[in-house]
Amino acid sequence: MKFLNKLERKLGRYAISNLTLYIVGTYILGYFLQFFAGNVIRFLYLDPYLILHGQVWRLFTWLLVPPWQFSFLILITLYFYYSIGNTLERTWGTFRYNFYIIGGILTTIIGAFLLYGISALLYGGQQAAVFSQIYSRAFSTYYISMSIFLGFAMTYPDMQVLFMFLIPIRMKYLALLDVVLLGFDMFRGGWGIRVVILCSLLNVIIFFLCTRNYRVISPKEVRRKQVYRRQVRQAAGITKHKCAVCGRTEQDGEHLEFRFCSKCEGNYEYCQDHLFTHTHKKRGM
Repeated sequence: MKFLNKLERKLGRYAISNLTLYIVGTYILGYFLQFFAGNVIRFLYLDPYLILHGQVWRLFTWLLVPPWQFSFLILITLYFYYSIGNTLERTWGTFRYNFYIIGGILTTIIGAFLLYGISALLYGGQQAAVFSQIYSRAFSTYYISMSIFLGFAMTYPDMQVLFMFLIPIRMKYLALLDVVLLGFDMFRGGWGIRVVILCSLLNVIIFFLCTRNYRVISPKEVRRKQVYRRQVRQAAGITKHKCAVCGRTEQDGEHLEFRFCSKCEGNYEYCQDHLFTHTHKKRGM
């Protein structure tokens, strides 16, 4: 967290506001390309072998590749991700949200080149080029979207959503289900798929496990601070002295004096006008 604070002071002014809108925009543009120029998509994949052979644009254009096949439900899904992304940006702050998303993009690119390098060392250049082409489609924005969902679920674990539009379920259980499915994919898939998943979601691990003090921006902590500040404001109006006869306090007069009566049994305090004129309190009376 100290590292993020220092980084924010230096680079915070460059943070992109409403970043989720741009992410959703890349998906929409990708679907248009898919419909009207389907052959173009194959030139956009994150293929390290082709990038090293001059097709540098692939370092950026893979973000245009849609993570899902288009359907009516995609529109609802995109709106859902837009909503939770904006909520995370408001909760964490624009810079930290940028750091989280851009971190996921960078670790995905690093993972692609790492997988290509391992393949080249183990199987040689030609076989590595084939592997690079095969796994280039797996390095998609699907896991960027997944990281947004997991980040939201870890920040708002008790928020309820309607699963299948009918069943109310807490976010933490949906996130747990996704983690189980990811674990199944890692178990079923080869080392390539494992590298894809781990590197693509490495930003989740870095942000939540390595920033040990992230709870200061969690909704529960924000809520606790709000309640504390409200209690402090309320406590500012609490009086220290109150006359047991007339009910006056120190706020009723700047020069009012209050004393406890030594003859009354109990903690009874009286103003200067009733200190000597009140009826002494006895237990049982």
